[in-house]
Amino acid sequence: MSTKVSKGVDLKNSELSELLSRASEDEADHRRRALRRAGRAAMLWPEEAADLAAAGRPLRELPSVGPWVERRILDWLESTPEVPEPPAERSGFLTMAEAQAALDADPRWRGLVRGDLQVHTTHSDGHHPLEEMVEAVRQRGYDYVGITDHSVGLPIANGMSEARLAAQGREIDALNERLADHEGFRVLRSIEMNLSPEGEGDMDPAALARLDLVLGAFHSKLRLNEDQTERYLAAVRNPDIHVLAHPTTRMFGRRKGLTANWGRVFEEATRLDVAVEIDATLHRQDLHAGLLEIAREAGTRISIGTDSHYLSELEAMDLGLGAAALARIDPDRVLNVMPAEELVAWASERRRLAATE
Repeated sequence: MSTKVSKGVDLKNSELSELLSRASEDEADHRRRALRRAGRAAMLWPEEAADLAAAGRPLRELPSVGPWVERRILDWLESTPEVPEPPAERSGFLTMAEAQAALDADPRWRGLVRGDLQVHTTHSDGHHPLEEMVEAVRQRGYDYVGITDHSVGLPIANGMSEARLAAQGREIDALNERLADHEGFRVLRSIEMNLSPEGEGDMDPAALARLDLVLGAFHSKLRLNEDQTERYLAAVRNPDIHVLAHPTTRMFGRRKGLTANWGRVFEEATRLDVAVEIDATLHRQDLHAGLLEIAREAGTRISIGTDSHYLSELEAMDLGLGAAALARIDPDRVLNVMPAEELVAWASERRRLAATE
């Protein structure tokens, strides 16, 4: 089907995603699954479906769109329905088409980023071995990657003990020796350390001191409604972390995330020179552009990572860059813009200064 739509074509992919999600609730079995898949896929369509339809191109070019789903979408585009306000757990997420448009408007971002600072491997809950994931990152033209497998306090994600972390470090050292001939590509010894609700880590500080970069992240008590400002202040005051990862803990379609006085949190992070993360993966996008504007005003450093567990998820970097572009983040405040040596030196200095606090 290649029906050309000439009216009512102002629906964005984000709105189509919501319409598809809502429509799935009225269907059963395979039709429900098809609509749900399409609703999620719409967030990653590289072009606006409305633009394809206006050009007379078949919507089946888009992932997860078959003839029946295509007809539903075309009906909406031809006679635009009222789009319900998405629930909190689906609100404020960028589509890939929106991210690409933001990067087209500010193209410098595509060439600035030197590395991906959150990537997982089979050392914890990733689905690819270390060397395979590193090679995939290198092929994207980056200069470095932070390998941030989970720490011991997250057994559901096969979190690493200090001994396993040390063994991974030896593997990374050997891999870096082999990679030295590839224009100096560097694998950063890193970790995504689990933080308690009190902001405490779960690893021996001596083991962390041997790493290039430490991300700290909350993975428990994530559905509380009361203000969590003190929890976040405790986290950024933890002397062992360099980056507060996926700060709000929101997940698309699952939870809205925690709330806090983000101005206070970001100001304290700036005072202590702790970075906050844009976790660029589709189902997190955390921080989103609205909170990034607050971080920008506070002068807080930003780290961008795809949180990749699969090779295909490395493409999510554009969602993080799009959010940074929309929030008008100063690239000089982004860790990924630094050369590897400068980044590691900053992390070392942050560790030294934290010891004197």
